Amino acid sequence: MKPLTPNTFRNPAPMKSSQALAALGLAVALLGAGIPARAGDGHDHGDTAPVASGPALPRFAAVSETLELVGVLAGKQLTLYLDRLADNAPVRDAQIELEIAGAKFKAQKHGDDVYEVVLADAPKPGVLPITATVTAGNEVDLLAGELDIHEQAHEQEAAHGHSLKEVAAWVTGGLVGLAVLVLGGRRLKASQALRAGAEA
Repeated sequence: MKPLTPNTFRNPAPMKSSQALAALGLAVALLGAGIPARAGDGHDHGDTAPVASGPALPRFAAVSETLELVGVLAGKQLTLYLDRLADNAPVRDAQIELEIAGAKFKAQKHGDDVYEVVLADAPKPGVLPITATVTAGNEVDLLAGELDIHEQAHEQEAAHGHSLKEVAAWVTGGLVGLAVLVLGGRRLKASQALRAGAEA
C-alpha cells in the first residue's frame, strides 16, 4: 500500500500555473479576435483595409443675402458655422439665436470659428424648421432653414451602443467561465486524489 503523505492532500496534482496562464491567454485572445482594434488620435494601423463610413450627420444650411449658417447635429449637440456668403470668410464674435421647432436657444462660442448649441434632448426623426437671428456688429440678419433627421442615424447610434455592451458581456462571461473551469479542475483532481488514498 502506498503510504499517505502530507503532500497527497496539500498538492493533489493541481493544474500547473503555466498551463492556467496559457489557457487564460488563449481565451482572452479568442475573445479579443472579434473586437476591432481602434487607433488613437493621430495613430494609424498601417495597411489595414479602410472601413466604410456610415451615413453623414444631419445638417442644415440657412442663407441670406450676406451670410451663410451651416449646422451639424450630433446627438444633442448642434455645431454651427457662420460665414460670409461672398468669400466664405468666417464671422467671429457674432450673436446667434436659434428657434428650432418653436424652442429658442442661444449659441455659445466654441473656438474662433465655431458656435454650439446643446439641446435638451436629441431630436426625433423628421423635418425641423430652424430660424436664426444673427447679430454681427451693427449687422442684424434673419436666416431660415430646415433640419432633416432620418431614422437611419438614430438606428446607427443605438446599434453602436449595443455592440459595445455585447462585446463587454462576452469578454466578462468568457473570463468568468475560464475561472470556473480552472477551479473545477483543481477540485476534481483533489477529490480523485483523496478517493485514491482512501482506497489504498
